[in-house]
Amino acid sequence: MSIFEPSEGTLVVVPSLSLPQDELRRITAARSYEERLLFLLLTLRAPGVKVIYLSSAPIDPDIIDYYFAFLPDPDDAAKRLTLISLDDPWSQPLTQTLLSRPDAIEQLRCAIDGDAWVVPFVLSELEEELASLLNVPIYGPATSLAYYGSKSGSREVGHEAGVPMARGFGDVHSAIEIEEAIEALPGERVIVKLNDGYSGLGNAIVTKADRSLTSFSAAGETWTSFTTKIRGRGAVVEEFIEHRPLYYPSALAQITPGGDAQVLATHDQVLGGTNNHVYQGCTFPAAPEYRAEVGASAARIARILADRGVVGLFGMDFFALKADGGYAALLCEINLRIGGTTHPFGAAVLTTGATYDPGTGLLMAGDQPKFYTATDNCASSCLRGRTPGEVMRTAGRMGIGFDAERRTGNVFHLLGAVPDHGKLGFTSIGDSREEADELHALTRRLLCGP
Repeated sequence: MSIFEPSEGTLVVVPSLSLPQDELRRITAARSYEERLLFLLLTLRAPGVKVIYLSSAPIDPDIIDYYFAFLPDPDDAAKRLTLISLDDPWSQPLTQTLLSRPDAIEQLRCAIDGDAWVVPFVLSELEEELASLLNVPIYGPATSLAYYGSKSGSREVGHEAGVPMARGFGDVHSAIEIEEAIEALPGERVIVKLNDGYSGLGNAIVTKADRSLTSFSAAGETWTSFTTKIRGRGAVVEEFIEHRPLYYPSALAQITPGGDAQVLATHDQVLGGTNNHVYQGCTFPAAPEYRAEVGASAARIARILADRGVVGLFGMDFFALKADGGYAALLCEINLRIGGTTHPFGAAVLTTGATYDPGTGLLMAGDQPKFYTATDNCASSCLRGRTPGEVMRTAGRMGIGFDAERRTGNVFHLLGAVPDHGKLGFTSIGDSREEADELHALTRRLLCGP
C-alpha cells in the first residue's frame, strides 16, 4: 500500500501537529499546516477509496471544492469524503483534543467503513492511543522506533548504513558533555541541534571563543533556555560546515506495511530564517551533480529502517558540497514523519499521473519528465482579509492555475491561512526546470508582490 496510490479502503487523515509546541508557536499560521495533507483528497480519484479528514477548525468549503476540481467526478468523490472538525482551533495538538471528545471519537468510528489506515502527519503516543481506540492500523513508524528519527538516532543509522556525515557527538545531555563535545570538534564554530527539533528551529550555531555570539534559529532563545531543553530532550553537537557554496538536498522515502523500502524523490531544499536553517520550500529533482549519491544513500538508510520495522513516509536531509573528486553528500538528519517535501510530491504525482524513475531520479509522465518548485511561505498584506475562493478565482483569471491537458501549472495549499495571515503555499509544475521556476517566480510576483 502507498498513500499516493491506494486502490481501495479508507484513509483516516489525522494532520495533528503533535510536536514541541514552543517551537510550533514561532511558525506563522501554524494551525493551518493541518491543511498540508489535503492533497490526499486527490486519492478519491479511485472509486474504491474513502477519506476521513480531521481538523481542529472547519475547512472552508471553497478549499474542498478546489481539490475536487482536479477529479474526474467531484460529486462522487464528495460522497466518499467525511470531514470532522472539532471546532476548537486554539486547543493544540489536534489529536490531544480529539481524545478528550468522546462524541468526535464516536463520529469518527462510525465513519470508518471496511479496511482503513490512520495517516498521521507526525506519530506520537497520542496517535497510537487514537488508533488503538479505533482498532485501525497506523501508516507511520511506531513511537518505539522514534529514536531513529532523532538527531542522535540519525547518526547511529547513518553510521550503520555507511553514509558520510559531519564529525560530531550524539546523545549529549549535560552541560559537561556539551562543553566537551564543543571543544573536541575542529573549527571555530559548531552546531548544536536538539534531538527532536524540526524545521531547523532547534538549532544553534556556537562560536567557541565567545558564547555570546551564539546564533539561535528560534527567535527569543537564550543559551540558558537552550541548555535546559538539551538536558530534557538531548542533542547532537557537530562540526559546522564552513564550506561554500553549500547545498541542502533531501530525499523522500516510503516503507510499506509489507516492508518494501523505496526512495520516492530527491529535492533541493530552500531554506531561510536567522541561520538559513528553516525550511521554506523545495525544488524537484535535486541537482544532477549529487542526485544519484543522495538517492543511493537514502536507499541504504531506508533498507536499514525497514529491517527495524519502520513503516510509512519519512524524509532525510543532507548537505552537499563540491569535493576534489566531484560532489559529496553528507547525511544531516532523518525525519521519521511526513515533512515539507511530502505535499509537493503528492500534489505533483496525483495531478500529473507521473511515476518516479529511480535510475534517473526524474518523475515521468509517459516520456515527459515533470519538474516542480514549491513554497510554504508566500505571504503578502494584500492577501490578508481575502477568502481562499477569491484568491483561487484570481489565480484562474491570471492564468496561473493548473492546465489539466498539459499537466502543468500550480497546485495551491495552506489556503486556510489566507484570511488571517495573508499566507499560502503552492507547487509550480512544469515540463522543464526552467518552466517550473519561471511559473513559480511569476506566481509569487502576482500574488505576493516583489
